[in-house]
Amino acid sequence: MVAWDVIGALVTLAGSVFLLLGAIGVARMPDLYNRMQAGTKATTLGNLLTLTGLGILMPSWLPKILLIAVFVLVTNPISSHALARAAHAAGIPLAKGSVKDALDHDREAR
Repeated sequence: MVAWDVIGALVTLAGSVFLLLGAIGVARMPDLYNRMQAGTKATTLGNLLTLTGLGILMPSWLPKILLIAVFVLVTNPISSHALARAAHAAGIPLAKGSVKDALDHDREAR
């Protein structure tokens, strides 16, 4: 039983590390779009690892944790995508070093 506690704690710790890295990425990236990507990818993985660790530590919580994990997997990328598209439509510029704007053809069509 103790081994599962250690595994659960390590998986939860790994999730916390990814959440920390996501926060550092948000602080260090040059523009809104890069910050959003760093925050979304790292927090999605961090949340899932943290929830998995909690599921290992508390197996009776597993059904609720699975629902939360599915909700995070669906809503986090979709909301990030919608916010990035809205920011691009509002004219928020990319960083100076950006090579290509894949959505630039949308502006030409208007």
